[in-house]
Amino acid sequence: MSTASLARRYARALLELATEQKQVERVKKEMDELSAMWASSPELQELYSNPLFTGAMRKSALSEIITRAGVSQLTRNTVLYLADSNRIAALPDLARTFSEQAEKAAGGVRAEVTSAAPLSESYYIQLQKALEVATGKHVTIEKKTDPGLIAGVVTRIGDKVFDGSVRTRLADLKDSLKSA
Repeated sequence: MSTASLARRYARALLELATEQKQVERVKKEMDELSAMWASSPELQELYSNPLFTGAMRKSALSEIITRAGVSQLTRNTVLYLADSNRIAALPDLARTFSEQAEKAAGGVRAEVTSAAPLSESYYIQLQKALEVATGKHVTIEKKTDPGLIAGVVTRIGDKVFDGSVRTRLADLKDSLKSA
C-alpha cells in the first residue's frame, strides 16, 4: 500500500475519532508539530531505520518524546500505533492529509502558494482574502518557495492552478515564437 493511500485511511479514522472527542484543532496542531519534529530530526529517523535499535528502544524513545510534547491521548495512540506497525515514516503524510481532511470537513480549502522568494505577510493576507471571495470557503495558505520560477506566483487549490510565474510566461513566449 502506498504511503498516500495509507495516510488517507489513517487520517480519515483519526478525523472521525477527533471529531467525536471534539479535539480536531488540538490533534491537527499536535500532528503538525510531531511531523515537523520527525522531518527535522535525522537522529529520530535513524532510530527507526537502523536495525541495530530494538523495537523496545524505539518505542521507549518515541514515548518519551511524545510525553515531553504533552500531546493528547488520541495523538499519542495514533503515533505509537504507526510506530508499532512500522509505518512511522508516514507521519508527515498523515499529518498533512489529516489537516487537509479537517479543513475540508470544516468547509475550508488549502491553497499552495509558490513564489520565487519569500513574500510579505501582507501579500499573503490579501491573497487569502481574494481566494476566500473566489472560492466562498475559508482558505489556509501553505507557503513554498522555488527560485526556478524567476519571479511571480503559482497558486494551486485542489486541481486548479493559477500560474503567474515568469518561467511559464517565457515558456509560452518561446512556444509562440516557434510556431510563428
